[in-house]
Amino acid sequence: MIPIQNLYYLLCYAWNRLPERAELLATEATTFHRPLELLTHVLLTATRRQLRQGLPVAYAERTEELPELRGRVQLAPTLSRDLLRRGRVVCQFDELGPDTPLTRLLLGTLQQLGRTRSLPLALRHEVRALLRRFPVAVQPEPPTAATLRAVRRLRPTGSAGFLLSVCELIYQSALPSPEAAGPTRFRDFRRDEQLMARIFEQFVRNFYRLEQRRFRVLSETIQWQAEAEAPDALGLLPTMITDTSLESPERKIILDTKYYAAALKPRYNQQKLISPHLYQLYAYLQNQPKTPDQQLEGILLYPAATQALDVRYSLGGHPVRIVTLDLSQPWPHIAAALLRLID
Repeated sequence: MIPIQNLYYLLCYAWNRLPERAELLATEATTFHRPLELLTHVLLTATRRQLRQGLPVAYAERTEELPELRGRVQLAPTLSRDLLRRGRVVCQFDELGPDTPLTRLLLGTLQQLGRTRSLPLALRHEVRALLRRFPVAVQPEPPTAATLRAVRRLRPTGSAGFLLSVCELIYQSALPSPEAAGPTRFRDFRRDEQLMARIFEQFVRNFYRLEQRRFRVLSETIQWQAEAEAPDALGLLPTMITDTSLESPERKIILDTKYYAAALKPRYNQQKLISPHLYQLYAYLQNQPKTPDQQLEGILLYPAATQALDVRYSLGGHPVRIVTLDLSQPWPHIAAALLRLID
C-alpha cells in the first residue's frame, strides 16, 4: 500500500504536472488518514489558485425576457405571452461568463465533498467556505460519467486539465455511483489495481518527461515484423503499444510497467517471473526496427510489495532488466531510483 503522502507525487506526475513548492510544503505539513482527504486538499489548493488567477470564461447561450432587443428574437414565446404590448421580448443571445462546463463540474464536485461525512469536519468547513467564492452565475453539475466525458472532450490543458483529473479521480473513488440514490461513500482507490496500474504507468512516463533531458520520452506503436499471404490477415495481429519508450541516438529503452503485488509467481514450489509480461517485452524488442548505432534495451518495472527484485538478462541479444521500485520509501529515494534505472 503506497503511503498517502507519496500519492501526491504520483498523482502530480501522472497528470503531467510538477509539484509546486507552496503546495508541496502544505501537503507535507498535513497528516492525511485517507486518500480522499488528500484529494480534497489538492482540489482545494488548486481551486483557490484558479480563483485568484480568474476562472476560465466561455460564451454560453441564454434565453431571457428583456425590455430591449438582444441577439435573436424568439417570436413564438414572445407572441404567446403577449409581451409586445408591454414593450418586452424574448431573446436568445450568447454571453461571455464563467459558467463553463469545467467550472460547473468543479463546483458540483466541491458540493459533493462538502456533504461527505467521511471527511474531517475542518476540511468540510474549508470546502464550504470556498464554495461561497464562486460566482452566482455558475450552475453546479455533479460529477457523472457523462459530465466528465463532456469536459474531457474539450481537451483542457494546464491547470484546467489538472482540476479535471482531480475531479475525475474523486468520481472514480465513489461507492456507490454518485448518480445512485442515497449517501455517497468513498473507497480507497489504492486497492483498485486497474486504476492504480494506469496511474503508475502515467507517473513513470511523465516523471521521465519532466525530470531528465537525455532521452526523448513517448508511448509508441510497434509494427509487427511479419508477412502474410493475405494482406487482411496482418490486421488480425494485436496492437503493440509501449508504456514508455526512452530514445537517444545511442540507446533506446522500452520500459513496461506492471502494477502487480509481486514480480514473481509460484509455480511447482518455485518462484518464477510472470511469463506473459516477459513474452510481451520480448515481442516489443524483437519487432523493433534495427538501428546499427543504437543499443536496444528492455525494462520490466514493478512496484515492490512482497519482495524486492533486480535481475538482468540478455534476451535475443538485448539487455533486459526486471526490477521493483519501492513506493513506500521517502520521495527523494523514489526519484533517485528512477533516474538510476536509465543511467
